[in-house]
Amino acid sequence: MPQAENPNEAVEPTGEAESSNTAPAASADGAITVPREVDENRAQAHGIRKLTGRHLTLFTDFPIDAEIEQLPELFDQAVPQWCGYFGLDSEIADAWRVRGHLMKEKERFQASGLLPDDLPEFVNGYSLPNEIWWYDRSSDYYRRHLMLHEGTHAFVFMARGTCGPPWYMEGIAELLGTHTLENGKLRLRVFPTRPDEVESWGRIRLVRNAVADGRLLPLAEIMAYGPGVHLQTEPYGWCWAACAFLDGHPRYRERFRRLSDELPQKEFNRHVLAVFADDWRDLNDEWLVFAAEIEFGYDLARNAIEFTSGQHLPADGTELTIRADCGWQSSGVRLLAGVTYKIVATGRYQLAAGPPVWWCEPNGVTIRYKHGRPLGQLVGAVRYDDPEAPIGFLQPTVVGLETEFTPQRSGTLYMRINDSPAELADNAGTLDVKVSTAQ
Repeated sequence: MPQAENPNEAVEPTGEAESSNTAPAASADGAITVPREVDENRAQAHGIRKLTGRHLTLFTDFPIDAEIEQLPELFDQAVPQWCGYFGLDSEIADAWRVRGHLMKEKERFQASGLLPDDLPEFVNGYSLPNEIWWYDRSSDYYRRHLMLHEGTHAFVFMARGTCGPPWYMEGIAELLGTHTLENGKLRLRVFPTRPDEVESWGRIRLVRNAVADGRLLPLAEIMAYGPGVHLQTEPYGWCWAACAFLDGHPRYRERFRRLSDELPQKEFNRHVLAVFADDWRDLNDEWLVFAAEIEFGYDLARNAIEFTSGQHLPADGTELTIRADCGWQSSGVRLLAGVTYKIVATGRYQLAAGPPVWWCEPNGVTIRYKHGRPLGQLVGAVRYDDPEAPIGFLQPTVVGLETEFTPQRSGTLYMRINDSPAELADNAGTLDVKVSTAQ
């Protein structure tokens, strides 16, 4: 698929094509459609039981235990959170009802008429405006996740009349399906901090595996996904990651959340590109840094990059301060191609609050490594003036206590300490850095 660093060069996916696990909805005015008739006696004869909540009527062939019994109530908890996220009047949602089908043996649902013959084949789940189907999977968490994923599709269909192009449709359903459940309280739109919080989910692993295989996708390529791409598993990881990034980043989240108002537009992707046109390069650079280093607990706020163009280095050099608790930071210095610079760093800073406290100096500590380098080591990268040049953040240079460096292209110097993007919150302190031309 085409790759683009500039929105004017991005390939525009056409129309409002839906992926294979959903079907087009009715109107975008909140009109409520009615699910097809159900013969409950016939369903019961095939071993299918019924559970009823305010918004979800659930048919399942699973034995009713505590995990299954709570599903309608959890769906009900999700509805006001969906309303809040999409800005939908709760009075409209009050009248919304969904019939759900949690399936262990597909044949029972076919025989009972609850799985119609006119539905396409699907791997995990499928949704209509007022009906959802999903197969039971390998964990309690993932069973709930699939219900919430398909429920998000159905809700957005009801609220907007469409879910948009595949990247947004699947990404927003993954974003709002990723959840925590503590003491019976459901919370949606969670960025997982540990694998055991989201058992069997695997979206972060999908992206990490793709990056390890050399497939680091720019946003434009994800936006170009066409119908049917989600018959494969990997795109779910990329679509979730794109939406999680845009929704969680402090500079982009408000614009991203307003995008749902524009879903009925036929040229939705073109509208997205226009909304972010002024800072598309910044956005895509930050996205690539995020995707290349994605991990559980990634701290989007602390890793947000404040892009500041560098100024000419004074003849006697310049001094600056780098924080230990943030990601890439502009030095404010513009380096010239072919010129050799000397960078000297000093300071003592905290890598972990402990106990015990981990103290560090610019060479890092060798009791633990990240990206193949000592934890806490000072690194640098040049963000080149040329927007078509490679992304310097992806191949940083070791600075440590002192280094000499000759950039191949002119651009602004950025620095950070080498640490997990999920573990910056318990860092503290600063480094003093002197940048000068080498003698």
